[in-house]
Amino acid sequence: MEFFNVSHPTILFLTGIPGLEGIQKCLAGPLCMMYTVALGGNMMILLVVWGESSLHAPMYYFLSMLSFSDMAMSLATLPTVFRTFCLNVRAILFGACLAQMFLIYSFSMMESGILLAMSFDCYVAICNPLRYASVLTNQVIAGMGLTVTARSFTTLFPLPFLIKRLPICRSNVLSHSYCLHPDMMKLACADITVNSTYGMFVLLSTIGLDLFFIILSYILILCSVLAIASREGRLKALNTCMSHICAVIIFYIPLIGVSTVHRFGKHAPRYVHVLMSNMYLFVPPVLNPIIYSAKTKEIRRNIVRMFH
Repeated sequence: MEFFNVSHPTILFLTGIPGLEGIQKCLAGPLCMMYTVALGGNMMILLVVWGESSLHAPMYYFLSMLSFSDMAMSLATLPTVFRTFCLNVRAILFGACLAQMFLIYSFSMMESGILLAMSFDCYVAICNPLRYASVLTNQVIAGMGLTVTARSFTTLFPLPFLIKRLPICRSNVLSHSYCLHPDMMKLACADITVNSTYGMFVLLSTIGLDLFFIILSYILILCSVLAIASREGRLKALNTCMSHICAVIIFYIPLIGVSTVHRFGKHAPRYVHVLMSNMYLFVPPVLNPIIYSAKTKEIRRNIVRMFH
């Protein structure tokens, strides 16, 4: 128990956008619109996939998992972002901040794992289509989903305890409207080497490894596509992966950007940190349902049918 017998402030204070405090309420409208698109769009995809028997296939199961993780990510940040920008209520309990931090990173890692599973789905569909049904059975898909979920929560379980062991005495003001590990770590007046090392280890061994295997799968896919004789066949094969490629880009580029800025951009203006963090949390949940609705004919057709 002495391990956690250190001083912590009961309440932390969140921050909106530094330098723009006077117009933060004007940003409430766009933020509410983004949350509406993120929650409504992903909920619609979930309802369409689970309510339409023709969509009970591996690709759409993985898509529903992606929509679930995007919804969970949005719900994890919604309470504090709404209170900060709309109500100007910036206080948050220390324990609640730890819980929000854990949920944000857990669902972010879950999304990375789902994107890796979706790349495997594309690889099997293009490189070995005759074995697609026998490889991606319902049991295999369920096992992949459970593995991704278990990895996310078990890997990040130590993170709140690593923060809790640090004495927080420099300040109790965070730099964002939600709780992030690097932000909380900087408030400590003790050695943060363990936290920093563990954070880097988790990032490289999970999300970094996922990105490596996604790139590897697309190299193999590209080799198979180039072996297709007809131009129409190559375009059709590549078109099946376009939605997933877009999802990978809008997830990993902001994530790499925010990780780089937090670790190596200590002298960068504060608004750069805020901008990169907001892109990391808001862009994928908002754009993923739009991309998949626009690019996937079956999803688009069933959404239209649901409204009629």
